Amino acid sequence: MATIEELTTAAQTAIDALKTANGGDGMFAQVNNERREFTEAEYDQAVTDKANSDFDLQENGYITARQQEYPAIAEQLDMLFHDMTADKGDKTGDWYEAIEKVKDDNPKP
Repeated sequence: MATIEELTTAAQTAIDALKTANGGDGMFAQVNNERREFTEAEYDQAVTDKANSDFDLQENGYITARQQEYPAIAEQLDMLFHDMTADKGDKTGDWYEAIEKVKDDNPKP
């Protein structure tokens, strides 16, 4: 896993490549209905924001991924009901296997 310093260095490289002075398309702000290229301070803030976003994704991205893949609560409750009815209230039930798959596919860092 990358440190925040490593991610900041990578973000700096990515943002520098976007600057029109470096041949990129630039990053722009809309101020008073006028489009203008970012100032150096805004480019610096973009680097900080990108590094922090990348760090957060690295550290916590699995949470969002799991939330999107878990079955709906109603479906989970139905699985649990059928597992209990089939006397499978252990690791052999459908509910446990479904949840375990999501966790295995999206491990904590």
